[in-house]
Amino acid sequence: MLVLLALCCTAGRPPGGADTAPDPGGSATACNGHDELCERRLDAVTFAGTHNSMSNADAGWMIPNQQHGLTRQLEDGIRALMLDTYEYNGEPYLCHASCELGAQPLAEGLDEIAAFLDTHPREVVLVIFEDHIPVEDTVAVFDAVGLTDRTWAWDGGTMPTLGQLVAEDRRLVIGAENSGPPPDWYHAAWDLFFDTPYDFWDATEFSCELNRGSVDNPLFLVNHWLSDPLSDESNAEEVNQADVLESRARRCAEEQGHPVNFLAVDFYAVGDLFEVVDRLNGFGTPSP
Repeated sequence: MLVLLALCCTAGRPPGGADTAPDPGGSATACNGHDELCERRLDAVTFAGTHNSMSNADAGWMIPNQQHGLTRQLEDGIRALMLDTYEYNGEPYLCHASCELGAQPLAEGLDEIAAFLDTHPREVVLVIFEDHIPVEDTVAVFDAVGLTDRTWAWDGGTMPTLGQLVAEDRRLVIGAENSGPPPDWYHAAWDLFFDTPYDFWDATEFSCELNRGSVDNPLFLVNHWLSDPLSDESNAEEVNQADVLESRARRCAEEQGHPVNFLAVDFYAVGDLFEVVDRLNGFGTPSP
């Protein structure tokens, strides 16, 4: 069944793969939209990210965290995703807490990522799974949609540059909150990342304290959203503004002594996420 689901999703993908697909972002030699990022290590780049990325209003999810689905997010510039996996009707699905509130077959969601990587051969994408299914079920879907060969495995040494990941076509970085390798590319998230707390009801509560993982890990996730107790777009309109988002990201980078790598928000389409990420990466007009 997993293979059949994946085949139905990949059938409409343009042929040719990464070698022949256009790259609409940046120049023909850019990495994630900027030539300069090709020489920058993975742990020195900030990626625009979404929380509960699969939960979106366009697809009719109840209590969504985002306006749009995965394809639109990636096309808009999101390069880091948080995805929750559950078993539903005997198959692996993307859901949040309850699949009755919204659900997408894991094969369909991963195929959207695969299609994006096919047509954007110089883009690197991060994914953290809150995984509630066996590793082998996730791996089977990765194999079925053709993503396994795109994954990167950390050997514990120095992080690669984006240019190296692009050249090797290992442009998908995976972490899993509840499990880990094998396979080697299915990293235990809190061996690869460390993060901030995420349960805030008011912007005055935002903290940069260590939550999960170790500050010695190479990648830093900043969780930046309000839940009072549920996600709401009006909250995102407040905290996704540059004066709030950028100041917190810079404060967290200073307090932890590490650049923010995964900046995760709710309702990414409101506020200034992309402008802030550009400035954190050294591009655009510096904030006042």
